[in-house]
Amino acid sequence: MQKQSLSRRRRQNFKKNRRGFYSLILFSLLFVLSLFAEVFSNDKPFLIHYEGQWYFPLFKSYPETAFGGDFETEADYRDPYLLEKLNAPGNKVFFPLNPHSSTSINLDLGEAMPAPPSETHLLGTDDRGRDVLARLIYGFRLSVLFGFALTLIGTLSGIIAGAVQGYFGGRTDLIFQRFIEIWSAMPELYLLIIFASIFKPSVLLLLILLSLFGWMGLADYVRAEFLKGRTLDYVKAAKALGVSNLTIMRRHLLPNSMTPVITFLPFRMSGAILALTSLDFLGLGVPPDTPSLGELLAQGKANIEAWWLSLSTFIVLVGTLILLIFIGEALREAFDPRKQ
Repeated sequence: MQKQSLSRRRRQNFKKNRRGFYSLILFSLLFVLSLFAEVFSNDKPFLIHYEGQWYFPLFKSYPETAFGGDFETEADYRDPYLLEKLNAPGNKVFFPLNPHSSTSINLDLGEAMPAPPSETHLLGTDDRGRDVLARLIYGFRLSVLFGFALTLIGTLSGIIAGAVQGYFGGRTDLIFQRFIEIWSAMPELYLLIIFASIFKPSVLLLLILLSLFGWMGLADYVRAEFLKGRTLDYVKAAKALGVSNLTIMRRHLLPNSMTPVITFLPFRMSGAILALTSLDFLGLGVPPDTPSLGELLAQGKANIEAWWLSLSTFIVLVGTLILLIFIGEALREAFDPRKQ
């Protein structure tokens, strides 16, 4: 009952912080919408009614011959000849709100690339003729998913490492601390450069490399909480009753040590997004064809006159980080013991 009352007070304190509460709603809404990016931004129609039959190009590939074309290859829905057939009387084609994918290239711009914003491309194109709005939508989704994954892996690893150090203490804690000191002295950027030159760049490789170093900061906070909690009377009583170490750590110490973990989650996620963007900007991140905020910033740097590249990416990146910071501040105030 007391635990439920404490949780309710924390939720109430979080809602009282209007800035953080509405930031959480807005960020959640944007993230959920980005999960359906293919529905909102794609060069393929999401629904076609042709000669009495329904087709779903987003989920299945159709040859051009299915729509009266001449080739057995997958239909190009931007081909004027095919569009004329699909828009003939009795037929209907439904394109997404932004009829461009993150990898589709517009070869009929009629002007130098990158092209400025227009009716065809609301935020212009990059230096390869790809739609900037589509790249931003897909890049935002990739950044948030990468941030979630890196934060989850780093949090779990930090909790385990900090819990083992703090609970057992003594020689175990000493060995772990010396290992952390050595491991934290490793040149992370140089390792990323070396591995990027050896292996093919990928999101998975980047996630693994950053996860090797992303757990140490949180482990210190969890270690401190366990060191403080292991000397309390109820922990000593549980040991005297024969309760296993794992049960004591999971049931008694961990719930009381989650405050720094939860309050730091949005800040860790913003750091993960910023790390991915920075590495992509330097060319050490995801493959070149992958939609990325860092890659758009790098294009903006290389094309200073194309202000729409830097400005739009800057707004998306800074807006995302600000929302996460506001959420983190609201969580920190909600879990502040002085306001319970």
